[in-house]
Amino acid sequence: MAKTKITSRPGLFGTTNHYDENGRKIGQSRPGIFGTTEHFDKNGRKVGSSSPGLFGGSVHYDRNGRRVGSSQQGIFSKDHYNSKGRKIGESYPGLFGSTKTEFKKK
Repeated sequence: MAKTKITSRPGLFGTTNHYDENGRKIGQSRPGIFGTTEHFDKNGRKVGSSSPGLFGGSVHYDRNGRRVGSSQQGIFSKDHYNSKGRKIGESYPGLFGSTKTEFKKK
């Protein structure tokens, strides 16, 4: 099955920059208030947010505030789930503080 591969690297002032498998910037995440993280596309338009989950991990929302998934720390990776609880991807630590994420393509 084909996968979408994303590399995330720390930026300035708590931001995280996201790149596709060809090294093109596809977005950025910025710290929000009360522990949230705001997510933006490459043009700076808000595409969603993440909040701390009740039992750890994160809950992810689209730009309209609808829940679209969650993430939980697994044994060797952070596992990502869609809104129906199906595993759709995982993240691993990379070099120099980066993170490698792979999502199953639809």
